[in-house]
Amino acid sequence: MNATLRRRLEMAERVRDFLRAHKTDAVGEGLGLAKLEELIQRAEVLGAQQRAGVAVARAASELREKLRRELQSKLLLYLRAVGELAAEEDVQLVDQFRLPPSNASDQALIEAARGMLGKATEHKDALLTHGMSPALVDALADAVGAFEHALEAAREGRRGHVGANADLKAVMRTITAQIRVLDGLVRFRFGDQPELMGAWASARNVLGPFKTKNEPEAGSGSTPKAA
Repeated sequence: MNATLRRRLEMAERVRDFLRAHKTDAVGEGLGLAKLEELIQRAEVLGAQQRAGVAVARAASELREKLRRELQSKLLLYLRAVGELAAEEDVQLVDQFRLPPSNASDQALIEAARGMLGKATEHKDALLTHGMSPALVDALADAVGAFEHALEAAREGRRGHVGANADLKAVMRTITAQIRVLDGLVRFRFGDQPELMGAWASARNVLGPFKTKNEPEAGSGSTPKAA
């Protein structure tokens, strides 16, 4: 959740708390407070979904980068060296194990890796005689599968994050509209009570509750100076 949406949600929670505290004065009567509570709950769920999507996408991207390095600097490099040696005796292996450029897209890399894996499986016996480890084909197959899974997980995480973010913005717009209605109700009930209206204005302040001039910062341990 970005900072703007987070501040707006925190403001909505303060408004909810104000209305709860004055429910006996009829401010919370009707559907106004209940609707606001429902919207806040929905926003919190969407915020959690958004954070989960970001975490999934980030973890998948980190794994993808790790697998790219493993494929490019170890597995495919090793297979190319063996393939070039084997091609000196078998012309059908010439140019069958060409590496993609280091800056190749993920899709280009996975296609090249799949192609080299297919050739390695097809000509496994010949490659074994030229120094290929028996475990290389399985290791390459595992890495290709994991790389494809990481790509899909990253896409899924981004879709979840983007979708939750769009829904969250829509919910926050509805919350803002609902608070305007509640603002009218509070002004109608308490407009002639400056102290309560001050508390209400502080609750509705998007940047946070108002501070008095001598009020210390949280955690500062200082006390206001005597007048």
